[in-house]
Amino acid sequence: MKRIAVLIAITLAALSPVRADTSDRFAMGGWIEKFQPAIDRANATGELFRIRGHCQSNCTLFLGVRNVCVERSARLLFHAGHGRGANRHVINAGSTQRMLNAYNAKLRQYVTAQGYLEKLDFSTISGARIIDEFGYKECPRGG
Repeated sequence: MKRIAVLIAITLAALSPVRADTSDRFAMGGWIEKFQPAIDRANATGELFRIRGHCQSNCTLFLGVRNVCVERSARLLFHAGHGRGANRHVINAGSTQRMLNAYNAKLRQYVTAQGYLEKLDFSTISGARIIDEFGYKECPRGG
């Protein structure tokens, strides 16, 4: 009887739709240690990762997830990577390059040409532009 219950539970879990992870809890940015586990998990599972709402700083690293989508209403805020502590206001080339590496070629070219990653002030790109101009996948509705 227990075996049947376990088989039913496994079958139901396999049939239920996988809920996409989202950028919600990462919206305000932060240090790479907060982001890398979620990026690695999303890439390992291949499940959809949804960028929605406000997404600033290291949150934009999710654009590099293998199966990422962007909601049209999202707002992505870009700036140069920077150091910590006393170096918080000093641009860090390695952190900046990590962000650039996460973006597709079109977006990387655009943010470089516009100087978005040469300053610590935020520059914003809408989700609609990320989809329409830079070729990122639009999220399915209702997720």
